[in-house]
Amino acid sequence: MTTGYYDKVLIDYCNFLQLPLKITFVNNPVYDKTNYIYSIYCAREFLKDDDIVLMHGDLVFENLVFETVINSPESCMAVSSTLPLPEKDFKAVIKDGLIEKVGIEFFDNAMAAQPLYKLKIADWLVWLKAIENFCEADKVNCYAEKAFNEVSDKCIIKPLDVKDMLCSEIDTPDDLSIITERLRMVDDRTVYMCFSTDFIHSGHIAIIKRARRLGKLIVGVLSDEAVASYKRFPLVPFEERKALISNIAGVERVVEQKTLSYADNLRALKPDYVVHGDDWVNGFQKPIRQEVINILNEYGGQLVEYPYSSDPKLKELDKRNRAELAMPDLRRGRLKKLLNMKGLVTAIEAHSGITGLIAEKTTVLQDGKTYQFDAMWISSLCDSTAKGKPDIELVDMTSRFRTIDDIMEVTTKPIIFDGDTGGLTEHFIYTVRSLERMGVSMVIIEDKTGLKKNSLFGTEVKQTQDTIENFCTKITAGKAAQKTRDFMICARIESLILEQGMEDALTRAFSYVKAGADAIMIHSRKKDPAEIFEFVNKFRKEDSSTYIVVVPTSFNSVTEDEFRQIGVNVVIYANQLTRSGFPAMQNAARTILEHHRAKECDDICMSIKDIITLIPEE
Repeated sequence: MTTGYYDKVLIDYCNFLQLPLKITFVNNPVYDKTNYIYSIYCAREFLKDDDIVLMHGDLVFENLVFETVINSPESCMAVSSTLPLPEKDFKAVIKDGLIEKVGIEFFDNAMAAQPLYKLKIADWLVWLKAIENFCEADKVNCYAEKAFNEVSDKCIIKPLDVKDMLCSEIDTPDDLSIITERLRMVDDRTVYMCFSTDFIHSGHIAIIKRARRLGKLIVGVLSDEAVASYKRFPLVPFEERKALISNIAGVERVVEQKTLSYADNLRALKPDYVVHGDDWVNGFQKPIRQEVINILNEYGGQLVEYPYSSDPKLKELDKRNRAELAMPDLRRGRLKKLLNMKGLVTAIEAHSGITGLIAEKTTVLQDGKTYQFDAMWISSLCDSTAKGKPDIELVDMTSRFRTIDDIMEVTTKPIIFDGDTGGLTEHFIYTVRSLERMGVSMVIIEDKTGLKKNSLFGTEVKQTQDTIENFCTKITAGKAAQKTRDFMICARIESLILEQGMEDALTRAFSYVKAGADAIMIHSRKKDPAEIFEFVNKFRKEDSSTYIVVVPTSFNSVTEDEFRQIGVNVVIYANQLTRSGFPAMQNAARTILEHHRAKECDDICMSIKDIITLIPEE
């Protein structure tokens, strides 16, 4: 810091502030006879080792201006394309995107400019050498920019357009009055940013501090449902996450953001700035970013992006969170929490680790919202098919439990298990205990007896429905065997499949609930969903709380919203990965046989690199 008039007052004041900076003061002993070109000359030995920021002492600017200058990858000077050219202050002459001259006398091809520079060391040393030559030739009563103008072809400085942002010198009392009012306006600006995190780390604090310097900070906290649809089920519920953010210094206000889309909150709050890390420039959130930009353009707001923190420690924290979510006790209870939170959840079948990862990671952004499957369905049909065996309960429970282990090892989402008939009541008790201990959330058992036949065969094959009394006994025994409140038993009713009529289906449903069933699955093999809708409507008139599960393999034209409206809680896509995977593999094999090479197969194959990205490193 170069000093002159009131040297001691300035030094004492700076020391009094106790800033976390090492300040070197260099006095210009002839400040009253020279311009600041000579002050720079006096400090020249301190200015030759690194890039520098050069500014005048009477310059006032808002934080975003300074951050933009600092972050410039090239030498730059603050200019404004929107302000009128001043009569007595600096203008910068621009030619071919570079600053050719700086001075108060230039008007042609010029922009209003302020003496705030970031100078790369190579450019600065060129300018500094010109300053030294001027001063040693006793040219000390001019601006340092006079020296720059003589070497601008070698000292490459680009204009950095700050437009209407506050960046101005205070030369007179009128200037002070104007700047004071503008500073008040800057302080009244609002800034919006959004968090979904379960934990606050140093990267979050750093970006909050930077955002706070732009104005009054409003933080949106994603709702539990939004987080669950976007990333993973939140370890910390919304109210606690909101309280956590509220207690951070500099946060003016916390609001709920109900979707991944910022649209509703931005239109309601109209913040001057939205702050975000630059991790959404590409990838899944890119459309959300574009939506934010479009909305800000509606009223003149601005998006400010900071480099996303990639500290390995943060990745370790996230990995630890994923590990916690995968733990049996946390995973088991998540399905019930999702049901209570969302009303309707979706599950897709998985029969291996890789299909589990597809179920876990597949996400779609649509209408400002994200959609992903809430849970995984471990189907006996798909498990048997993957092993090349018939779906007649031939694959024993030990093998099926290994499938669960394979999937649980690489995923975090809740699991619904297809328990077929449940077997003998005495065996079902141990199945319940094993599944609960593993972290499975729900087992679904069907009210049939004897050798299992797939329900979609209906009456084409001989299938025997269990008595209400026997099946209720099995449900009650299973509920008595479980150790936690989180585990659920769902009773699957085959009355419509076996053409036993609606009254039989409803009678069984109410009996099974009375026996302790947490959920009822109603099944049909008809494409027309009328009988499913009829069952749900009649059941809901008597029972508004028991979960209803459907598997729309046949009646697949019904949307999730339609199911939600009539009172369904769980929609299971029971075999689509298996049914789509086998034709694709068969087609690939046939293509290789037909062409006697693999080249033609590449167009229908996913790259190994893309597959590997699905697989966690640990």
